[in-house]
Amino acid sequence: MQSTRRTLARALVAAAAVSAVPFALAQGAYPSKAVKIVVAFTAGGPTDVVARLIGQQLAEKWGQPVVVENKPGAAGLLGSEFVAKAPADGYTLLMATAGNLTVNQHLYKHMRFDPVKDFAPITQTAAVDFVLVAQPDAPFRNVKELIAAAKATPEAISSATSGNGGAPHLAAALFEDAAQVNLQLVPYKGTADAVNAVLGGQTHLDFDAASQVLPHVKAGKLKALAVLGTKRSPLLPEVPTMAEAGLPSYNFSNWFGLVAPAGLPKDVTAKLEKDVAEVLKNPEIQARYQTMGLQPPAATTPAQFATLIRKDAAKWGATIKAANIVAE
Repeated sequence: MQSTRRTLARALVAAAAVSAVPFALAQGAYPSKAVKIVVAFTAGGPTDVVARLIGQQLAEKWGQPVVVENKPGAAGLLGSEFVAKAPADGYTLLMATAGNLTVNQHLYKHMRFDPVKDFAPITQTAAVDFVLVAQPDAPFRNVKELIAAAKATPEAISSATSGNGGAPHLAAALFEDAAQVNLQLVPYKGTADAVNAVLGGQTHLDFDAASQVLPHVKAGKLKALAVLGTKRSPLLPEVPTMAEAGLPSYNFSNWFGLVAPAGLPKDVTAKLEKDVAEVLKNPEIQARYQTMGLQPPAATTPAQFATLIRKDAAKWGATIKAANIVAE
């Protein structure tokens, strides 16, 4: 009798263990609920648009809601800090920019999170084309003539920026260092104001995102001198890269990428990397990228993205220090 009871007990335990396996797997499958992608800037900007494009596709793939939440403020610090301090479970992600992860740490001394240690890189999601534009009647027709003019009359040539430490400011400072010239950098309150400054003749130059200046270049209101990355832009295929234009050491890259709080489980990281890569192959997203002046990502694996972050952080740290750039 006792033997029968022991046998029955063992059978019940085994049955319970077997029946629990599918339940455990179902509970552990990612994602099993809504995923939040935080954008540390206002709605409607390129970072926000990319987050929403990718989020919509992931939602369809997963059968779970993907919510994009804008948390702007303090040059992206507020939204970044929110994600850095969130649970590392894959349900709160950050659509980061190069500024979030590589620049701000050199501009702000009292950040309440570490952009390297507090985030787990997942994948780069886009590279952003930047272009050097000038007034159509500027006294130089190309980069070589610009450098010669800038050396002949230091600080006589001006360039608009969207504010201290912003991407146009860093692109201009990197140009000064590579070309060994001194420009007059004029800060404005944002990208739109900077573009309007060069359109209105208040400054000679602007180093800005292709999507911001393309309509004016096509209309003949601005002259594109060079693309700032290593590849020509599909939006401006006739415009040379800075290297092709005579400044081989120059390479300005801006990008977006997906990160999570540090400690993200490896299986969740792998799934996110794989699914985002599949989403980016969607022809609809590729077409939208091209209209926005975005290139496909190069640092697609977490290791590659982590390397990109480290290299850019070192580069921008040196550039900011050399140019004595301080946050506004």
